[in-house]
Amino acid sequence: MMRRVLIAFLIVFLVVMQYRLWLSEGSVRHRKSLEAQIAKLETENKALQQRNSLMRAEVNDLKKAKNSVEEIARRDLGMIRKGEVFYLVPDKEQGQRQ
Repeated sequence: MMRRVLIAFLIVFLVVMQYRLWLSEGSVRHRKSLEAQIAKLETENKALQQRNSLMRAEVNDLKKAKNSVEEIARRDLGMIRKGEVFYLVPDKEQGQRQ
């Protein structure tokens, strides 16, 4: 009788431990999903770090160079100084489409 109880207890214990190993929080499946999340976040962080370094370089250019603000205004906003003449030269591809 005592032997059967001990065997039953060991079987229940084994089942509980297997459940914890495979299905509960901290299990193998949970660990793999966390590793996938970490890999995804590391990829996003690398892209953001590259973007930040480009922005940092642009800020340093703005602080040091006098003409950088004008260059950005010309490139992004189409700034033209007083007395300048603006010429628009269409690309070859744009001319063929029309």
